Amino acid sequence: MNWYEKLNEYFPVEEMKSKEHMDLLLKEKSDVYIKDESSKHVLMYAEFKTFIFIDYVWVSTKARGQGIGHKLIEKLKSKGKPIILEVEPVDYEDTDTEKRLKFYQKEGFEHAHTIGYTRRSLATNELNQMEILYWSPEHESEESIFEKMKELYINIHTYKDKELYGESYQPVEEVLTINEDSDSKNILEDITTPEKA
Repeated sequence: MNWYEKLNEYFPVEEMKSKEHMDLLLKEKSDVYIKDESSKHVLMYAEFKTFIFIDYVWVSTKARGQGIGHKLIEKLKSKGKPIILEVEPVDYEDTDTEKRLKFYQKEGFEHAHTIGYTRRSLATNELNQMEILYWSPEHESEESIFEKMKELYINIHTYKDKELYGESYQPVEEVLTINEDSDSKNILEDITTPEKA
């Protein structure tokens, strides 16, 4: 299986970019969009001047528990920039979602619970709610994370969308919202604290 097939098999269709979209980002935004790959992992991320966005992380089931995910995150943290990623809300039917959250919690990520993020999938036409997690060496504010999310949505997620998919994704102001008074729960508080690995 090639790197795209590995990601495509692991991630839900509504979260996947097309192969053409990712190839175009790797080609036309090669200064920003990066693929880090081995036989045991695939990491797709975008590195901007002031932050890093993790687009996809896949670790082979055979290699899980070997600390590969931790090493990949440490490598990104060593760049000294805030790291942002999107996760689906916990689905108790799907144990992977909780495992994923526990992993990021253990790695020191926080939940940006004032940021709302809902976008329509061009693949399924359904609205998908995602949660934003971030790690910041300087204890960045959620407003600052919000601005960075807007930048990556415009530059990565919707890059040449009309040309690639025949239609455009929603404008950023429809997809991302911030509410200081948000009473939405911190999703990381709901999961049991992971045991030390």
